[in-house]
Amino acid sequence: MALVVTANNMITFMLFWEIMSLSSFFLVIYDYEKAENRKAGYLYFVFSHAGAMFILSAFGLMYGFSGSFGFEGAALLPEWVKIIVFVLAFIGFGSKAGVFPFHVWLPQAHPSAPSHISAVMSGVMIKIGIYGILRMYVSLNSASPLYGEIIVTAGMISGILGVVYALGQHDLKRLLAYHSVENIGIILIGFGIGMMGKSAGNPVMAAFGFAGGLLHVLNHSIFKSLLFMGAGIVIKKAGVRSIDALGGLMKKMPVTGISFLAGSLAISGLPPLNGFVSEFLIYMGGFKGVGLDKLSFILSMMAIISLAVIGGLAMACFTKVVGVVFQGEPRGEGAANADEKGLMMLIPMVVLAIACAIIGIFPNVFLLMTLRGISALHLGYGHIPFEPLLQTTGNITQSAAIFLILLICTLVFRHFLYQGKSIARAGTWGCGFTRPTAKMQYTGASYARSILIFFRTVAPMNQNYPEVQGLFPKPTHYQSRLDDIAEKSMGVVIVRPVLLFFDKLRWVQNGDIHRYIGYVLMAIVVLLFFV
Repeated sequence: MALVVTANNMITFMLFWEIMSLSSFFLVIYDYEKAENRKAGYLYFVFSHAGAMFILSAFGLMYGFSGSFGFEGAALLPEWVKIIVFVLAFIGFGSKAGVFPFHVWLPQAHPSAPSHISAVMSGVMIKIGIYGILRMYVSLNSASPLYGEIIVTAGMISGILGVVYALGQHDLKRLLAYHSVENIGIILIGFGIGMMGKSAGNPVMAAFGFAGGLLHVLNHSIFKSLLFMGAGIVIKKAGVRSIDALGGLMKKMPVTGISFLAGSLAISGLPPLNGFVSEFLIYMGGFKGVGLDKLSFILSMMAIISLAVIGGLAMACFTKVVGVVFQGEPRGEGAANADEKGLMMLIPMVVLAIACAIIGIFPNVFLLMTLRGISALHLGYGHIPFEPLLQTTGNITQSAAIFLILLICTLVFRHFLYQGKSIARAGTWGCGFTRPTAKMQYTGASYARSILIFFRTVAPMNQNYPEVQGLFPKPTHYQSRLDDIAEKSMGVVIVRPVLLFFDKLRWVQNGDIHRYIGYVLMAIVVLLFFV
């Protein structure tokens, strides 16, 4: 990953890109004894190299028209070639970043990898795809608004569908993986607003968009790593990944629970944590686009509405996760026997939780770093206006300080109010049930069902449960699964035809060495004829 961002030409870029992809493939199949992990690894391998083919196609067009392997030749391409190059590169880099609908590998690979590897892949590696998209945009140096419109549209779709699919997941790590798709969408919305501001000659809009997008790259790497590490310690101690088999862990694992709660608030974009700052900057960039032409105005308003929808759904999703996993009563033996021993697992989570708070309360330093990064892009819209951005973050710091003072005063007042009073502990009122059990709690599926029904067109839900019959019904069950329309469509349109085609070619591999030698000779003849 470090070498990819230092590559200065197409050859070294692709070399380091392949090293990164192959290395991460072996990390995904670390636990290769399980068939589902091997399947996830192969799927990631296929998508990585399919994406690399699109990137190579873009680079081939650039070399064909510029005659140079350097990225600086991209600015000299004809405008129609630039658009084709950008679309090809966007598909290639988007597959690595997990942009919808090229994200299919991501919910499979992240749960299969060890949790700390998932943290690196989700927090850092998929951002290399974002880096590739931004680098191609800067290299092409085009003033067309089409690039921003493509990026904003893809961001809105990825953001909304990513969080909708996350709501319907029962596997804790798979849920977090879909939230990576959501946050990649937020980053793309920010970059798209910046691109539209650049093409419209609106430097304030461009600065807010690019600054919010780049800052969200940093913020997501922090709170998503925190959440994956929290999921990792929960899985290690409880022994299960199913959300509905957990519960009551806040009492047994308070440091993990509070740290996970901080990451949940940050990813939901709530103040005074870091996710709020970057999303607020993107909001401000969107509002600066209200004076643009019709299409840019419509996309700016849609981006603002999409961010609001994404934030609300993310809050609902992590209310479900924190409520079902950490609150209530243990739903399984693993959750009941869990403990929090292991200091070296807790320290990184606490450090990341503190980092979320520091960036959220004092964003100026990090915003200045972001603005220096934007200045280095040489986007060509003149002086970057620092004043409105710094004023915005200054107001955020002031509001966060007031919030913290009120919070501390409330806690101190509560402490003195309860001082000297006896506190009794008793069971929660059972609503008339004399023998309540852990099953009489909300499950993740029941909590999210009413929201998912609204999105059933793009997120169809399959439910399996027998009807309850008779006065003394037999034991029953309930199963639900949310279908990813991209995964389902690719299976029908691409995977099945390809498998059917190769099934027809099985006669080629028959074990006869003479026939294999003939294949080699035929290949040599064909190559000599064409070359």
